[in-house]
Amino acid sequence: MTPLPPWLDPLPDAAAQRALDSWAIQQRGIAGIELMERAGQGLFELVQEVVPSGTIAVVCGKGNNGGDGLVVARLLREAGREVDVQLLPDPSELRGDALLALARLCGAPPRIFNPGGLVEVTGIVDAVLGTGASGVPHGIACDAIESIAFAAEQGVAVVACDVPSGVDASTGEVAGPAVRADATATFHAGKPGLWISPGKEHAGRVEVVPIGIPPGEHPSETAAHAGLIDAAVIDALPRRDAGATKFSGGNVFVCGGSTGLTGAPSLASAAAARAGAGYVTVAVPASLNLVFELRQPEVMSVPLPDADGALEPDALVALLTRLERADALVLGPGLGRAPATREFARAVAADAPLPLLLDADGLNAHAGRLELLAAREHPTVLTPHGGELARLLEIDGDAVGARRLAHAREAAEQSGAVVVLKGDDTLVVEPAGRVAISRGDAPALATAGTGDVLSGTIGALLARGVDPFTAACAGVELHRRAGQRVGAEIGIEGAIASDVIAALAAVRREHDRGGA
Repeated sequence: MTPLPPWLDPLPDAAAQRALDSWAIQQRGIAGIELMERAGQGLFELVQEVVPSGTIAVVCGKGNNGGDGLVVARLLREAGREVDVQLLPDPSELRGDALLALARLCGAPPRIFNPGGLVEVTGIVDAVLGTGASGVPHGIACDAIESIAFAAEQGVAVVACDVPSGVDASTGEVAGPAVRADATATFHAGKPGLWISPGKEHAGRVEVVPIGIPPGEHPSETAAHAGLIDAAVIDALPRRDAGATKFSGGNVFVCGGSTGLTGAPSLASAAAARAGAGYVTVAVPASLNLVFELRQPEVMSVPLPDADGALEPDALVALLTRLERADALVLGPGLGRAPATREFARAVAADAPLPLLLDADGLNAHAGRLELLAAREHPTVLTPHGGELARLLEIDGDAVGARRLAHAREAAEQSGAVVVLKGDDTLVVEPAGRVAISRGDAPALATAGTGDVLSGTIGALLARGVDPFTAACAGVELHRRAGQRVGAEIGIEGAIASDVIAALAAVRREHDRGGA
């Protein structure tokens, strides 16, 4: 797999983290107990911040995750805190560094886990299951997870050790009962499952704790499969110089619109212009062309043959002729779902000789037909939300929500396209499996039309010659930051999609001036 670019912060999965730990111990000579002590110290500091007073229950499993819990229990007691240490296994079952951590514990010895006492404490440290756990928890671990979850529902604060128990650290999947933490201290680097839903909602605030493993030296990091998108991706984008013209800035075509759905292509085309395209054209049903002429003076319009306000196959030749001078095509916003319109969309996607972004009804036209896109010779980007991805794969929407990463990878593999699965945890997935994850935290984007804004933004970057994976990641990051800016300046509740468009240029300007 191609190494991650420098603007993605690596997120090792469970296997990669095990390899890192073994390498640090065996090749770099760092004692395992030293790694555990550093992990416990970082966890201790987070617990002190989240639960500054009151009694703490530390619930420890059998492995190294439980050993980390024993370290934090000792440190909390040394700091004068009242700590109830509960072990899931019998102490005689502990081995290695976890056993050594138990020997160092001061104060009262741990007691065997008692679920009834957890609602009586102020805070809980979840050290039950670590990053190596997956699937449905069983036995005493399941009982502990359910008890911690119940206490959290009663208002007890929870801090998770490395990953909330019940969350798959590699995928974010939650197959059964899972802890919902207020904060998670994760060690050395973040894990994909802490940033991908539904695991993201269980992790709370994520704090990465350095534990002394040299970063970036082991192949499992340099060849990681997943990474968090950093603002530095914006540095990879082209800039206009003094000799630039509107044609050197990229020519974007947006094709869409139908009766009652003229807003979507308008937003996408306006966003493309704000994202840096030098020339933007919107191709729309001829009967609706006046709407676009009046609405957007900066955008050219091309009227195409239509029937009752919807494009149909007769428009194909006219569109392909105009695309000869275009650099990228955004197909789908507001297109509609009439059978003839779907046929038109599939024909355009198959024949368009340029980078293509499919969104909205352009995606719906390919429901159950992703393999058609694999035959394209030019780059393709798909930007579905969960419901659209479910239709593409012909599966239930809840199934996508439960296994977002797996299904985004499936769609990318079937289509040969870069898939942008939208959400607070937007995933950008290549056919080969590399994934970039948005940091999210832009609730102002939760309003109609912002998906069209994202499509236009990525389309502009494709038109400027940016490779599809970078264009998608940069578009997601610009879109996220614009959403955050709108939320701060206008307010989350009253934000609308056109506010996000207006913020795009300011976000780019601030980044280029070093303000990001």
